[in-house]
Amino acid sequence: MSRHGAVEAIATDAMAFARACAEDQHPDEFMGLLRADPAMRAVTPGQGRVVTDVLVLPGTTSSPVQATIRSATIPNEQAIVGSVHSHPNGVLSPSDTDRRSFGSGSVHIILGAPYGPDDWRAFDRMGTHRALREVDVDLPDPAAFFDFTEEDLDLPPEDA
Repeated sequence: MSRHGAVEAIATDAMAFARACAEDQHPDEFMGLLRADPAMRAVTPGQGRVVTDVLVLPGTTSSPVQATIRSATIPNEQAIVGSVHSHPNGVLSPSDTDRRSFGSGSVHIILGAPYGPDDWRAFDRMGTHRALREVDVDLPDPAAFFDFTEEDLDLPPEDA
C-alpha cells in the first residue's frame, strides 16, 4: 500500500473515458495508465484514494491480442497506481502476459467488449480479482490548469 492510502474507487468519468478509448481502439486492444489524485481522498472513508485519470501515452502499440506501452513514455510519478486495458474478445480474466505486466501498481482493470457498464473487472498486482467501485465525483476541469496569464507567472510564491 502506498503512503497515500489504498485505491478504493474509480471516478465514473475516468471509467467512461477508458470505455470510450477501448471502443475507439476496437478490434485492437487499448492500454492506458491509471492515476489517482491524492486530493480525492476526501470522498472515501479513511485514507483511500480514487482513480481520477486514465493516461493514454504516445507510442503505445496495439493489436487484437496485445497492447504495449513503451516504458520510456511512462511518467515517473507516485500518482500512477496501475493500468487499464481492453480485451476485444470480451474475456474479463487476466492472461499470463497480463499478470506479468501487473507488477507495477496496485490496481489493474480489464475492460471487455462490448464495453458496457458491467464489462470490466479489477485485479491486484498478482492478478487476483479485487473490489473497486465507481464513484461519481466532481473532477477538476483540466483546462483550468492552463488558465493563467503572464502576470500569474510573475507572482511571488504564497509561502514566501
